[in-house]
Amino acid sequence: MPVFDFSNSPEKANVSQCTYTIFRTNESTTSPEQPILVLDNKGKNLKHHSCGVFTNPIKRTAFEFKEENGTVSADILQIDARFVSLLKWLGENHINVRLSGVCREDGYAVYKIREIAFGGGAKLSAEDGFLQFMIDRLLASSAPADEIEDEDPDETGDSMKLTSIQSITDFINCAGKTLPDNIRLWARRNLAVARSHEVSPEERRHAQRALSMMLNIQWKNNYFESIDPEEARRILDEELYGMERVKQRIIETVIQINRTHTLPAYGLLLIGPAGTGKSQIAYAVARILKLPWTTLDMSSINDPEQLTGSSRIYANAKPGIIMDAFSMAGESNLVFIINELDKAASGKGNGNPADVLLTLLDNLGFTDNYIECMIPTSGVYPIATANDKDQISAPLMSRFAVIEIPDYTPEEKKVIFSRYALPKVLKRIGMREDECILTPDGLDAVIVLHENTSGIRDLEQAAEHIAANALYQIEVNHVSSVSFDAEMVRELLS
Repeated sequence: MPVFDFSNSPEKANVSQCTYTIFRTNESTTSPEQPILVLDNKGKNLKHHSCGVFTNPIKRTAFEFKEENGTVSADILQIDARFVSLLKWLGENHINVRLSGVCREDGYAVYKIREIAFGGGAKLSAEDGFLQFMIDRLLASSAPADEIEDEDPDETGDSMKLTSIQSITDFINCAGKTLPDNIRLWARRNLAVARSHEVSPEERRHAQRALSMMLNIQWKNNYFESIDPEEARRILDEELYGMERVKQRIIETVIQINRTHTLPAYGLLLIGPAGTGKSQIAYAVARILKLPWTTLDMSSINDPEQLTGSSRIYANAKPGIIMDAFSMAGESNLVFIINELDKAASGKGNGNPADVLLTLLDNLGFTDNYIECMIPTSGVYPIATANDKDQISAPLMSRFAVIEIPDYTPEEKKVIFSRYALPKVLKRIGMREDECILTPDGLDAVIVLHENTSGIRDLEQAAEHIAANALYQIEVNHVSSVSFDAEMVRELLS
């Protein structure tokens, strides 16, 4: 456990002396047993809530709080490694805070820090909530591998959701070490541009916009917690009927993640007719992995620049769709659903969008022309869908584990309609199952009418039509329920 000296007395300025210890943890919540810091409580009377300021920003070892007999100073004994820079920043800016903690044998364990506005202390850079935003972000991050206390002053430093220069500056100061190394260095360079008066206003605006986008993303490591295979199977059975081969492949992926705690090297490519549930499979995987998901429709992409963004040399420059996806997800670990991959090679004149996808799928990092920084992609799990695999280039195919999804048989369509599609529609529109009944020959008629359609999308629309008609008859004709036989189904749906 490393220790540091921050003594500011002249005779000890360059002499190493233990003042507090750093402990490392990746816990995402705090409690009396898992505190942010521990204060020395010997001879003091620290209450459950104690108000004051962190002091001695050079030593960074004390918290001063007011009591009836005057100001009392309590030394810091231990600090969670993720919070060292934040406490330094709070002390340097004389931010008044309220600590919540409990007295333990080893000291006063602080598990919550809140800002309070009194005593002439400086307000935080952002509106109310910035400190909690910072604490939540730090708790969501991993402990830094090394805590380097002496930073270049030029590398340290003005609205919530990190849009103003000051809030961006403060975030880099307090949580810079939670960023990947290349992004932290990139952020400091761009912050220098955003604050410089030697560049054009346009350049400053672009730098500030890029910073706001990048720093509002939670940059996570590529370690994945174990997933319960039984829970994964329950989700798959809830979302999908049949498809045993697909389900087995997904469970295999779950087991692989549990063994390695990393994502597989290859994503999934789902190939099959329209309406067979390919997108639904992708959403189920995102639910199993507990990751946000984003979609990219390749049929609407005809220029690689739509994916990679445009250079900041243009006044109307902007990030690409892929970078926007990271920004909307709010974190770097996500399921990337690429719809209609078979349309990816249809670029028009300015290059092939498929070439851009290759860099995303290789897990070596992706660079957006507007951001001008390599984005780590080791936490991105790609799931692509396509109707025609012959239209997909070999390089793209080689980046996926391919699963071909056949169309459903008539018997499978019966089960899907009666057990899934119709009950789902009835529940959504607030009807009981005994209000809309389908006789056996009525169910047969539904399937015959859709025997030449692929997938189940048309079946779901038929269920919607039947349920809506039943509801109409109940409300208008004042009947208690409607039973659809084959003749009624053919009359309604033909």
